[in-house]
Formats: sequence, structure tokens, C-alpha cells
Amino acid sequence: MPASRKEAEPGRCNNTALRKAARHVTRFYDGCMAESGLRTTQYAILNLLADRGPMTMAALAGLLVMDRATMGHNLRPLERDGLITIEVGRSDRREREVSLTDFGRQREAEGKTLWLKAQRRFEQAFGAEDAKAMRRVMARIAAMELDVQGVMT
Repeated sequence: MPASRKEAEPGRCNNTALRKAARHVTRFYDGCMAESGLRTTQYAILNLLADRGPMTMAALAGLLVMDRATMGHNLRPLERDGLITIEVGRSDRREREVSLTDFGRQREAEGKTLWLKAQRRFEQAFGAEDAKAMRRVMARIAAMELDVQGVMT
């Protein structure tokens, strides 16, 4: 059995373990979604906008636990391809509000079919209950207050 497929020792670094798992699962989902022309990060953005409606770049970045610059980098191709619009905020002109276009709504719906297949395949391989438990743990990790200053002193 190849080393990448056998049960591996978990290692000691939490960050490395999380990043390895994230890269592995991202490759799987990106492969499943390839025919849509959307990467999983792009689909996640379109899906949030489809589910929750227009929102500011800052709010979108917060929901995806991204900094604003990375969010801007991820939004540019979506805007270029006509899937989203980015406009000056209605209540605060310093904000940028992101909205789905009709074409973006159509692409999100097409991507959802592939995403659902990926979800089912992942849960068949990993186990539905384990997948649910993993999402709970990952949500807790994403919401944790981690103080860099405490580590630096």
C-alpha cells in the first residue's frame, strides 16, 4: 500500500496535520468539481451569496475565515467572469458589497450538483457520523481565540 494511503502516525504538529488534511480534501473536492470550472473556494463564495444574499467583502471574509486581501484575490476572477458584482456599500461608501449575478446564480446551482456528489462520496468513505463530528471540531477550531502574543512572550 502506498505511504499516502496507509494509516500514518498523527505527528506532533497540529498545524501540519490540519494543513495536510485540508490539502488532501481540497484536492478531492476540486477534482469532483472540475467540470463546473469552479474551484471549491469559488463555489463556497457563490454558495454563501446564494444562501445569504449580498454582503460586504469583510462579512464574506469573516464567514470564510479569510483576511480581506485574500478575499479580494478570490473575488477578482469571479467578477471578471461575470459571476458576481462588487459595488460601493450602500450604508458605508468605504465598504464593498458583493452580489451574485444571474449567471453566478446559475453557476452556483450547477456547482451544487457536483458538490453534493463530492459530499456523498466523502461521507461514504469517511462515515457520515465521523464527517459530522469532524465539521463540529473544525468549526470549534475556526472559532477559537488564539492569542499570538501569549506565544511570543
